[in-house]
Amino acid sequence: MTLMKSLMGAAAAVALTAGAALAEPALIFDLGGKFDKSFNEAAHNGAQRWADETGGTYREIELQSEAQREQALRRFAEAGANPIITMGFAMADPLSAVAGDYPDTKFVAVDVNWLDAPNIRQVSFAEHEGSYLVGMMAAMASESGTVGFIGGMDIPLIRHFGCGYAQGAKAVNPDINVVANMTGTTPAAWNDPVKGSELTKAQISQGADVIYAAAGGTGVGVLQTAADEGILSIGVDSNQNHLHPGKVLTSMLKRVDVAVYDAMKAGEGLETGVFAMGLAEEGVGVAVDDNNRELVDPQMADAVEAARRGIIDGDISVVSYYENDSCPALQF
Repeated sequence: MTLMKSLMGAAAAVALTAGAALAEPALIFDLGGKFDKSFNEAAHNGAQRWADETGGTYREIELQSEAQREQALRRFAEAGANPIITMGFAMADPLSAVAGDYPDTKFVAVDVNWLDAPNIRQVSFAEHEGSYLVGMMAAMASESGTVGFIGGMDIPLIRHFGCGYAQGAKAVNPDINVVANMTGTTPAAWNDPVKGSELTKAQISQGADVIYAAAGGTGVGVLQTAADEGILSIGVDSNQNHLHPGKVLTSMLKRVDVAVYDAMKAGEGLETGVFAMGLAEEGVGVAVDDNNRELVDPQMADAVEAARRGIIDGDISVVSYYENDSCPALQF
């Protein structure tokens, strides 16, 4: 009997181990598509890096509508996926509704830091810090004295990008003109390259000769039109320098890929809580590679590096749009 119990216990332990090994992570992309060459694609790259390194597999879904947010969360949780990684601020409310029903499941919320749940890892980024650096670069590269900013959906997060950008530009040239437009007020604004192109042409007509796009898939239209019209652009989230070599001044890197990779690597042992990724944590930065190196002269590179260190050390203060829902350097 003792032997039988021992064998049964061993079998149960093997079964539990097998079950644990089968728990796959899941990734829920935000509206705009997995291959938006920006925010979602950065997440995809992080997940693929994990899969390539470990041989592991993960589940994923590209959302097509707002209604799918909670459905996807519950479907993956019921299927035993762990952790479940969500992209974008709009997943906050669905997570609040779902996380409590699955206390043994770990969730990750990228671009969220205000939820109160013990089983959620919340990751936010200091986008204004990285945007400050590319704003400096835009001002140094501009010959017209006017630079542009094109955001996606008009939300505080995107104003946060624009505010940092304007502060960086004005740190270089206090008299510079910063023109800003948002693509729209619904999630469709993340995937409208035609509108991005139209806004780019409008800003060029106002004199802009460097335009920063923080607009997801819409930004593809901004970068394309900027290249066609002979002005410089600045990419966002992923390194977009390669899309138009020699015509993209730089890209403001937002290391969503690292956030996703780290979460998948941690697996069910993922540490929950609120985590911020800024310049000090290498969560944001600027991209310099063979595609844009000739555009970044030593003076520009030195100025950006000095500012990066100044921000990390606290010698340079970059105002966050979130502080007062306003920006001292830009009117939206």
